[in-house]
Parts: sequence; C-alpha cells; structure tokens
Amino acid sequence: MKIDIFPHIIPVRYKDALLKKMMSKKGPQGRREVDKIETLPSLFDMDVRFRIMDKYEGLLQVLTLGAPAVEDIATPKDAIELARIANDGMAELVTKYPDKFVAAVACLPMNDMDAALKEAERAITKLGLRGVQISSDINGKPLDSPEFAPLFEKMAYYDLPILIHPETKAPDEVSDYPNETESKYLIHVNFRWPYRTTLAMTRLAFSGIFEKYPTLKIITHHCGAMVPFFSERIRVNFLTFEKFGASPKLGHRLTKRPIDYYRMFYADTATNGSTPALMCGYAFFGAGHMLFGTDFPYDAQLGDIFLRQGIAAIEQMDIPNSEKKKIFEENARELFRLPL
Repeated sequence: MKIDIFPHIIPVRYKDALLKKMMSKKGPQGRREVDKIETLPSLFDMDVRFRIMDKYEGLLQVLTLGAPAVEDIATPKDAIELARIANDGMAELVTKYPDKFVAAVACLPMNDMDAALKEAERAITKLGLRGVQISSDINGKPLDSPEFAPLFEKMAYYDLPILIHPETKAPDEVSDYPNETESKYLIHVNFRWPYRTTLAMTRLAFSGIFEKYPTLKIITHHCGAMVPFFSERIRVNFLTFEKFGASPKLGHRLTKRPIDYYRMFYADTATNGSTPALMCGYAFFGAGHMLFGTDFPYDAQLGDIFLRQGIAAIEQMDIPNSEKKKIFEENARELFRLPL
C-alpha cells in the first residue's frame, strides 16, 4: 500500500465558489489563476484523477486542498464560507470513494483565528477529517505569532498533524530584487517556496512550541525544504555563534540542542522524484519521520509524473524494505490514525 499524504484536490462545489471569488476580487490575475486550475482537470474531475491513480497498485490519498489558501484571496467572512465548502467537499469525497481517499485534512480560514479554531473542531469532530493544512506564513505573519498559538494547542490535543504548505504567491506578487516587480525564471517556485518552509520551521523550532507540546506533529512539504541539506551548517553555526557570545536571545528555555528541534518535524517525499534528495532527508530525519507525498497533480501530465517518479524514488532508496514500508504507509497510518 502507498498512502500519498500530500496530494491536492479542488472539490467541484468549492471550485465554483472559488473561481467566482477569484474573478471578482483579483481581475486579470484572478483570470490567470482560474486558467491554471482549469488546465488541471485531475484537481476536480474524478474520472481523470482515477484513470491516473489506477496505474499504481495500492495507491491511496489523504486529500489536501489545492492552492490558493482561502485567506490569500478572500476577506475573513468569505474565507470562512470557502473553508466550510472545501471541507464539506473533501469529507464527501472520502465517504464516496473510500477505496481511493483514505482521509482528508482541513482547510482553515486563518485570517480569523476564532473561526479557524471553530472550523478545525467542526472538521475533525463532525466531518472526520484527520488534520489541518496551513501556509508557511499567514498573510505575511510568521507561524510563531501569538495569535496562532491556540491552533497548535488544539492540534496537540487532538493528536493529529498540521501540514505546512509553502505560501503560493504568483510571480507577479513577489520579486527577487527591490527594483523589480516580479519574480523571474521560476525562482519563486524553485527556491522561494522551500525557503519560506525553512523559515517557518525555524520560527517554530525556536518558539518553544515543541517544549510546550512535545507530541505535536508537524509535516513539512518537499522533504523538510532546505533543512536536511544545510543541517551541519545549522549545527556548527549555532555552536560557533554561541562560542563568541552571539547566540540568539530567546524568551524561553530550550532543553535540546538547536538542531534537534528541526528533527522533531516530519517530512514528506515530494522532491519530484529525486532519490539523492530523499537520501539526504533520510540521513537527517530517519525513516520514522518521512511520509510518502507527491504534490499531485501539479505536473505536465496531470499528476502522473509526480506519482511515477515519486514512487520510483522511494523504491530506489538504499534502505531496508521495512523502512520503505514505513515511508509508504506505516507512518501515515500512525500520524493520521487511519482506520486501515
């Protein structure tokens, strides 16, 4: 069995509400984002999606909502409505197609924290969703901002994971240099997104959140982003700066070495099929903190490339088969508490 814990979907009723909102609020940019969704029918057309999934024996998905995040395109009032429609839609799909979708995680209106907490509770207790997905920052605010702390407390209470997806701004919404108006050459996708995930991990690692909630489960996209590759740089730099009296000043006591907090995160395997990248992630996180994830269906073959290469990359890892099984299914069963 292969349980993909980070594929994306746009339920049909949510798609209709989302596209209406995007077209009315974002003008030409909204049209481009609408076109992007329409060119990926495997996001919303189950016949197309299943034709691709059926190529891979034993494949199941834990559904996560596709971009954009609702707080990025809607007012708090509208984001609440969109999140409810999205979560209802994902729950319906899990009920209708249990042989394809083993679970789903909730979308939250993160620009209204009271509403986000209520929606998380509704999604988990009423709809049976098995976690929540949030962005690496919320409308420019870091995840260690005090206003978001109640969500981490709630998810620690429910003992279900938080999935962090990098912020997904369009190239004309960000720039790489101060004198430019947009990001060029896919720099924002290839490098800004992993950096934003790394930034979120670092802010949370040193916020004391794992001291307060040591059983909290946070899953990072794209195999822990930059952290595994730069892990020794992180470790040595903290030792070096501490030696010279320049270690970061924290408002709370940390009981572990700095690098050990990064190891408390979980990482998916969405590296677009790179076995060397997965071996780097494995060397840092270990098989117990890695889960099969693909980023389906955002590739040129409607998700088939990410599935084919993602599965092959794990199968080609030079690790015991028992650890591959952990990555493919056992860790997902445990973290999402799946009834399989």
